[in-house]
Amino acid sequence: MATQTTASCTGSTLLQPISEIINLPVDQVNFVACQLFALLMAVWFRIYLHPSKTSPFIRHVVATLLGFYLALFCFGWYSLHFLVQSGLSYSIMVFAGLEHMHKYCFIVTLGYLILCQITRVYVFDYGMYSADFTGPMMVITQKITSLAFEIHDGLTKREGQLTPSQKYLAIRRMPSLLEYLSYNCNFMGILAGPSCSYNDYMAFIEGTCYQPRHQENANGKENGKYKQSEPSPKNDVISKLCTCAISLAIYLSLCKLLPVEHSIDDDFVSSTPFHLQVIYLYLAMLALRPKYYFVWTLADAINNAAGFGFNGYNKDGSTRWDLISNLRILDIEFATSFKMFLDNWNIQTALWLKRVCYERCHINPMAATFLLSAMWHGVYPGYYLTFLTGIAMTMAARAVRHNIRPHFLVSDSYKRIYDVITWAWTQVAISYTVAPFVLLAVGRSLKFYRSWYYCLHLLCLLVVLALPVKSRRRQAKEQQDGLQDNQTDHNSTDNNCNQKDKAT
Repeated sequence: MATQTTASCTGSTLLQPISEIINLPVDQVNFVACQLFALLMAVWFRIYLHPSKTSPFIRHVVATLLGFYLALFCFGWYSLHFLVQSGLSYSIMVFAGLEHMHKYCFIVTLGYLILCQITRVYVFDYGMYSADFTGPMMVITQKITSLAFEIHDGLTKREGQLTPSQKYLAIRRMPSLLEYLSYNCNFMGILAGPSCSYNDYMAFIEGTCYQPRHQENANGKENGKYKQSEPSPKNDVISKLCTCAISLAIYLSLCKLLPVEHSIDDDFVSSTPFHLQVIYLYLAMLALRPKYYFVWTLADAINNAAGFGFNGYNKDGSTRWDLISNLRILDIEFATSFKMFLDNWNIQTALWLKRVCYERCHINPMAATFLLSAMWHGVYPGYYLTFLTGIAMTMAARAVRHNIRPHFLVSDSYKRIYDVITWAWTQVAISYTVAPFVLLAVGRSLKFYRSWYYCLHLLCLLVVLALPVKSRRRQAKEQQDGLQDNQTDHNSTDNNCNQKDKAT
């Protein structure tokens, strides 16, 4: 096994002895070691390169160089793809016209990512997760495309043409090359993200990320002005590191006991009652999720340790460090709807999809968003089966919520019953939808769906056909028409009253 892990690793083999001792691929050992190193560097960065002591230029340079070092350690020469992708996109931003720059950046950046994913999957080794250099490229793709759209909004549109969130995100000047590389490849997010807005990152580098939120809740005054004090991320970082340790322990202890692939084993399918197959699939997916909890929570803790991620204060005065958090574990595990699960899973990616696709696409934005998500994730057929199934699940869940949920809101006991039922259905629906995402190959994915007789696909079709549901655009239009009708009725009533007053 040691020889195999060495051959599949394109980064450093310095930690190969540790890999052999703990029986894990060396690329995974490199990843965890680099993230722990990044955590230490984040604490050093916040204390010794604080904005009050160091210029933004130095902070940009150090963050970028450390990021490149971690990328080289983990991925070797494959990390050059990060520079090529970023360089091509920056050239388009500088030399292309502002009117269409964001579209060209989107096509080139996403196209380059897909090209790398195709070569990694079909040229090197199908299904190989070792040395997956396209993982960081996925986050860089989010950052580049978001930046292009935000520059387009800031430099070509008027205030009245932008939504409130677009006004906040809009960029009023072209970033320098150093600022651009620091934003894309800083050591805090080069390996696992999460994605963030350019304005939030620049506020962190320049040390202004605490001021607007702090002034609203300041507790003291000095010389007639609110006294500024910088909140400490220590408690949140410790809490998130504890979550990482628990998640890693659960994953390592359960992942081999409950493999998802066992759900399509012929002997298991033929000898196990269907209800037990459902329970097994749920438990297998439950055992798989802590891997993502570990990776994303550790990435969040690294950013917080560097001082990035402050999001204001709670009502009790405690600090919030969830500005760029990627998940809410309890809301995921106790989700009572398909939408609630998706809203709390991979949050920054969901925001990216919403900002660059859902809010800007005029033709079937939901289908376009699911398609973009599948293309961004990779080229495995299982990804596309998952997101096509996700469209059907979303439409069915929306129909049920629109037609059935109001009948259970008449009392608290009815609502609790509804929540329990919808929680169980949500967990089964998510497990059913995500199974091809784990199985990857189209043959194995279809074999899984055949073993379930495509039951949830058929159920979604029946629900959508039987229960009417209005599109969001239609609902908004009807609400607007209703307001106009109410306004007209109100005006006519006022006119009648005025005429009566005059007659009197």
